[in-house]
Amino acid sequence: MNRLSLPSPEQAPAASRPVLDQIQQAFGSTPKMFRTVAHSPAALQAMWAFFGALGGGSLGARLGEQIAVAVADRNRCDYCLAAHTALGRKAGATSEELRAAQQGESADPRTAAALRFALRLVEHRGQLQDADLQALRAAGFTEGETVEILAHVALNLFTNYVNVAFQVPVDFPPVPLSRAA
Repeated sequence: MNRLSLPSPEQAPAASRPVLDQIQQAFGSTPKMFRTVAHSPAALQAMWAFFGALGGGSLGARLGEQIAVAVADRNRCDYCLAAHTALGRKAGATSEELRAAQQGESADPRTAAALRFALRLVEHRGQLQDADLQALRAAGFTEGETVEILAHVALNLFTNYVNVAFQVPVDFPPVPLSRAA
């Protein structure tokens, strides 16, 4: 059960409504996560702008969704795992690639390096070793792309925490977590 109410766009604070309209247009519906966050116009605006900025980034949608799947699985976020698996398929990732991403793995060495780096950030709360950055450089990532991977992790931590903390009901096809409880 959702720990916060799920306001309709009409019930949401007036300052949230324009953003909810954009989300409705983008998805064809208003996912429950955004309805939950709409209680705070500032948080909703920040979240939506963060998605938009990274959507136009240099990593591409496919890798961005693989990172999101890895982070969601690590944080045991059913909502984000379901949402980003669906979005990952739309971005061209196969079901096999998305299942591998849940484990932080990929057959593609560059993608595997990005996923390992993302999960190191999550597991060690940003406390990296020089070798973590060297591994990304060796895989061909620029400094800008390295910052962008961190930004994807940060956005996904935000969304994971919203969905886990507030127990937002999943409104995407469910995907089993890979990690045992």
